[in-house]
Amino acid sequence: MAKLSIRDLDLKGKTVFIRVDFNVPLTNGGKEITSDKRIRASVPTIEYALEQGAAVVLASHLGRPKGKPNAEMSLAPIAVRLSEILKKPVEMAKDCIGVTKPAPGSVLLLENLRFHAEEEANDAAFSKQLAEGIDVYINDAFGAAHRAHASTVGIIQFVPQAAAGLLMDKELDYLTRVTANPEHPSVAIIGGAKVSDKIEVIQNLLKVTDKLLIGGAMAYTFLKSQGLPIGKSLVEEDKLDLAKELLATSGDKLMLPVDHAVSPEFKADAGYATVDQIPDGQMALDIGPKTIEAYVATISAARTIIWNGPMGVFEMPPFDKGTMAVANAVAEATDKGAISVVGGGDSEKAVKTAGISDRVSHVSTGGGASLEFLSGLELPGVAALSGK
Repeated sequence: MAKLSIRDLDLKGKTVFIRVDFNVPLTNGGKEITSDKRIRASVPTIEYALEQGAAVVLASHLGRPKGKPNAEMSLAPIAVRLSEILKKPVEMAKDCIGVTKPAPGSVLLLENLRFHAEEEANDAAFSKQLAEGIDVYINDAFGAAHRAHASTVGIIQFVPQAAAGLLMDKELDYLTRVTANPEHPSVAIIGGAKVSDKIEVIQNLLKVTDKLLIGGAMAYTFLKSQGLPIGKSLVEEDKLDLAKELLATSGDKLMLPVDHAVSPEFKADAGYATVDQIPDGQMALDIGPKTIEAYVATISAARTIIWNGPMGVFEMPPFDKGTMAVANAVAEATDKGAISVVGGGDSEKAVKTAGISDRVSHVSTGGGASLEFLSGLELPGVAALSGK
């Protein structure tokens, strides 16, 4: 990677500010953590800094407190959970600025950065306050790398050195491998509700992949643009011309569903059928068996796989069949030596539901950031780091 890594730096006796992504789901009025996956993802970087003799200051946002303190979005429960994982005390700060820095070998977690409106505004004075007493800045928050905020971009002009953490390194390594110089055949699987959310991703991936499989509700905008009946399936009327253009310029790379699981209502028990043509009064909620067969065959032959977005309403059986079949095909291809990268968000949930998280090469910790990367855009939080 062209950016400086934490491994390139001497951290002994230094105060190291690590921007982490502790934006975890909380329940019970902000008192209980329902998933500590993001906390655990940051542990290798924190432990590395401690092993090197650094004093560690951790900073993160949590939720959308709109620039003022909110007890339900405090990072205090995370300090407790992190101390259990690290098996050492994690001190919780009352604020994120004006705090006493920790001694070497100890860990201080700052309070929610977004309790200050200046964080999201990338305010220079606030950035300077965050940087006070800091020797080294490490960005390990890939999930926030697409935001140009004070803690991801602004702080960097006030610190001597800025490098990527181990998680950031890993994310960029995998995403670069599957987009910059992929092993062929290279297959992308793109799902989700809207073409508009993934236009740039589709356009960019058409340049580097051999096949691009379309699923989810966005497929019906493509099908309608070809004059095919879509019943009352979800469609973006204002994107029909764009869908038509993408199909015209993609050669035979774009694969669309050839059959569908349909139902008259958005309900699991409303009765469903699989059809080649979607009748009036029915809506498509998943890809059908012929499509599953074609997609699985394409994925099985792949050496590089990028997956972002489900094939249907996978949270509501029986409309999970397409997504689960794709998940298992990705896992089997990976078992045979393919590199597979799964985007965050719904794709991550799908992989977890299918029970194959440990059978794919990499599951991204950042939904929005991975989408921007796959779109070919430069992430501000990465661009700001020091070059090697």
